[in-house]
Amino acid sequence: MPVVSMEELILALKNTLGKKGMHESDLERLADYIMSFFGYNDSVIDNRLTSEDRDVFYMLEEEGFVTTTEEDVHLKKGKMWRIHYWILKRDQILRLAAIPQESKTEVDEMAAVYENISNDVWARDQPGQPQ
Repeated sequence: MPVVSMEELILALKNTLGKKGMHESDLERLADYIMSFFGYNDSVIDNRLTSEDRDVFYMLEEEGFVTTTEEDVHLKKGKMWRIHYWILKRDQILRLAAIPQESKTEVDEMAAVYENISNDVWARDQPGQPQ
């Protein structure tokens, strides 16, 4: 089974949530948060999560990073106990990490407007400049 490194997880997050506007520092914290649950395992028992953790995992499920499964266990008293797990989708994360990122040289059309403004216009409203 392929292992997901922190770098690959960050790249996959950049290629999904980063394109939706999440900042790189937040993506790195999220990757660290995810790895704190999974580490070298590919599953986490749902009982371990708080309600806030579960909200994050639902968001990760929507983005294709995790999925759920369940297991039925017979207890000695004859009762059935259902255990829910969150499964890290390692193959999907590795695929998302392999998507080439957009070039840093690509310029946003809105930002390009400001680059075409002369320095005289920028200096116009500065203190000490003639008007």
